[in-house]
Amino acid sequence: MSNVRVAGTGLTPFGNSPERTGRDLFAEASIAAFEDSGVPRDDVEALFYGNFMGDLSEHQGHQGPLMAEAAGVQAPATRYESACASSGTAVREAVKRIRTGENDVLLVGGAERMTNLGTVGATEALAIAADDLWEVRAGVTFPGAYALMAQAYFDEFGGEREDLAHIAVKNHANALTNDKAQYQRAIEVSDVLEAPPVSEPLGLYDACPISDGASALVLTSEEYAEDHDLEAPVAITGTGQGGDRMALHDREHLARSPAAREAGEEAYADAGVDANDVDFAEVHDCFTIAEVLALEALDLEPIGEGISAARDGRTTANGETPINLSGGLKAKGHPVGATGASQIAEVTKLLSGNHPNSDRVADATTGVAHNAGGTVASATVHVLEVMEQ
Repeated sequence: MSNVRVAGTGLTPFGNSPERTGRDLFAEASIAAFEDSGVPRDDVEALFYGNFMGDLSEHQGHQGPLMAEAAGVQAPATRYESACASSGTAVREAVKRIRTGENDVLLVGGAERMTNLGTVGATEALAIAADDLWEVRAGVTFPGAYALMAQAYFDEFGGEREDLAHIAVKNHANALTNDKAQYQRAIEVSDVLEAPPVSEPLGLYDACPISDGASALVLTSEEYAEDHDLEAPVAITGTGQGGDRMALHDREHLARSPAAREAGEEAYADAGVDANDVDFAEVHDCFTIAEVLALEALDLEPIGEGISAARDGRTTANGETPINLSGGLKAKGHPVGATGASQIAEVTKLLSGNHPNSDRVADATTGVAHNAGGTVASATVHVLEVMEQ
């Protein structure tokens, strides 16, 4: 099977752009990815595109061919929907396709237009990623669901709001130099603790923002990269996917993420690495507690100890295993359909030395991207490594 090289990456700024359409955003990201890769559009054999709420925010289904047109690609195109893990799932399917030899060049990415719906509309649209019959109709939204998970964690393992506040502070600090980030401003622990409550024990600064944005990747086989003298030193060497019951009340544990653990174990085994080999990671921190659960699911922190990782400096930019050097969803933003592929882009840039925070992981050879859907009923994990050229 062929190794899958990340030949090019493209991102729009993440933020508040209610006047921009999804196709406009994806066109911008795609242009950047093609320019970065040096791969001609005519060589693209298919587009794998992630999007969650376009039917609601733009009254637009069947987005695959629409986005291929926006990207200037004449090739079959498929939309992937797995809530906030939509483009992570698209990346996984593209990796498998290239590995089998069926394709040599694929365009992969995602986009989401959210802010035009307003806060109430976007919250309602996001809620359909939960169980409508047993959760949504009872008034559960994701801030409430993750608050239940946070409280369950505190009850089982200990911890307090200040521990979560350190995660928010860390990720805002990481976003300061990221020109694609929605929030490029520092915050203090006191800011988090004094912010308006959203759903106890979570406050405003524990939650990621509503965002617009797009991401794009040009993925190629190793053979194509060599034949065309591409500068593509970063490869996706491991991919995994996991699932869990949709509704929280059907789960054995609220304070753990079995889907992410399953995806991580599969990705590690696929790449032939383990958690000790991981130099840094981009994890799905839609809420601060989500970062804790991700760290433990990926074995980057022992069960029950992820809550103290940011406070004690283990996951800060200067820590043993820096987490979310992009700023994460918390500060970089979370246009849900774009997030999974954007994490791959951030890890690629960090490993190749082209990221504002690359100096924090100057000797890194292995990074991980973790993308989750809903309350982690869906999850994908990818291992990326620097390869010799």
